[in-house]
Amino acid sequence: MIAKTIKGKYVEDVMKSVEEVILSGHKTSLAIVFLSIQQDFKELSTKLDRKGIQVFGATTAGEFIDGTIEEHSITLMLLDLTSDHFKLAFLETGDKTTSENARQIGVLGKETFTNPAFIIVSGWLSNEGENIVENIADGFGTDVTIFGGMAGDDLSLSGPVVFTNNAYSDKGLLALIIDEDKIEVNGIATCGWKPIGTTKTITKSEGNIVYTIDDKPALDMIIKYLGVDYDFDSGKEIVTQIGAYYPLQMEREGVAPVMRTAMLANREERSLICAGNIPQGSKVKFSLPPDFDAIEKVVEECTELKKDTQTDADALIMFSCVSRHLSFGILMSEEIEQVKNVWGAPLVGFFTYGEFGKSKTGKHEFHNNTCCIVALKEK
Repeated sequence: MIAKTIKGKYVEDVMKSVEEVILSGHKTSLAIVFLSIQQDFKELSTKLDRKGIQVFGATTAGEFIDGTIEEHSITLMLLDLTSDHFKLAFLETGDKTTSENARQIGVLGKETFTNPAFIIVSGWLSNEGENIVENIADGFGTDVTIFGGMAGDDLSLSGPVVFTNNAYSDKGLLALIIDEDKIEVNGIATCGWKPIGTTKTITKSEGNIVYTIDDKPALDMIIKYLGVDYDFDSGKEIVTQIGAYYPLQMEREGVAPVMRTAMLANREERSLICAGNIPQGSKVKFSLPPDFDAIEKVVEECTELKKDTQTDADALIMFSCVSRHLSFGILMSEEIEQVKNVWGAPLVGFFTYGEFGKSKTGKHEFHNNTCCIVALKEK
């Protein structure tokens, strides 16, 4: 499998580069497309479809390609996969729930391949992350490889979109189902965040809304505990700064913590609205702001994956939380470049609103504030 990466600010320029790749003899069958919500994804998708190229696409909160972070741009990875070795599935939440659609994707994977792996992107389904992973596995019948990310919209929070050749939706679920008998698919969800302080208890929550921590209003607790100087009463409810710098680590016995990021605050209820569910009774810790040690931990775990499981790669796909970009700042490009250098393969990725993947000691599940890297290698 040969991967070709392309970036550009305009659909016309990107398509010229696509045509050059095709003219060079590359038998492009699949385009992985990550682009800004400001770009015309429908036009690009239509033009790729006319070239006979299948499209796996999502809007972003920033995109990156190889070692370069882009903004408001278009990034593509062109793959020459044999068409019998993969299948795209697109379903939209409407008549059927997201859970039903995810289960159907799991069933489709089982019917299509003996050993399928799922790379998924989802639209505006931020409180459905756990359901998506659990129901794909339920539809398949057992634990299965699942990596991916929730689409972004440049932090406008107006409605991220996933798209394929003839369909798009802000409530869609798009899966790239790969035959693992033909293509190796391995990855890791890693974050490098260090916990700080004592373990606390979520004493009241519902889904992704946290009302109280240790019986104190969640918003007041986070302001007091972290010493954050923030005027929540001015009408600004987005608390991305807190979520980026001080995510919660949900502790679990015997496995790595899973990260949860606070995205919004409700001033009246003094609650936090997170980018993933936090069950009542959960034990949590806050996290230290990141430094080089966090990057080193991520690279270390990727290096272990290379050594133990995935020696070589033809292509890399990365799903990294937008909160990491906000908190890491200029260090973010360092992390992306170092992860790419672990395998030295072409890389495409985007900043997400949530990530799907398997941590070093965990299972395939939904994450926040995490980097998920997926390596592909044709057998």
